Amino acid sequence: MSRNALVLRYAGFAVIAVMANLLVQRIVLWGATDVTSSRFAMALAMGTIVGLVVKYLLDKRWIFYDTSTGARAHGTKFTLYAAMGLITTAIFWITETAFWMIWSTDIAREIGAILGLSVGYVTKYWLDRRYVFRDATGVQGA
Repeated sequence: MSRNALVLRYAGFAVIAVMANLLVQRIVLWGATDVTSSRFAMALAMGTIVGLVVKYLLDKRWIFYDTSTGARAHGTKFTLYAAMGLITTAIFWITETAFWMIWSTDIAREIGAILGLSVGYVTKYWLDRRYVFRDATGVQGA
């Protein structure tokens, strides 16, 4: 796969994961007249988990062409994948929370989320390529 195709595919998958994340957040926050800190934290956490699983499944198959199967292989890779995401998740959470605290609107919160996730995903690709999917047979184009 060419570098441009890889970048477009990875960006597309990031958009899908971001949309899944934000959809779950909206569902959790739906109907709340006053968003409490605990409800916001729950929305943030649940959205992050859903986005992480969606992105892992897409990256494993369509970015890194990892063909390993079985619960043990998935468990090990997903654990590494999630660990690599700790720093990038912190970038996302800090950015989204800052936008929410400064402007106190859903649109600002979502802009902060998109900005934080964008920076995080670029970092995450390189970490995943080096540490998570290093044994995958099809890592190409980068």
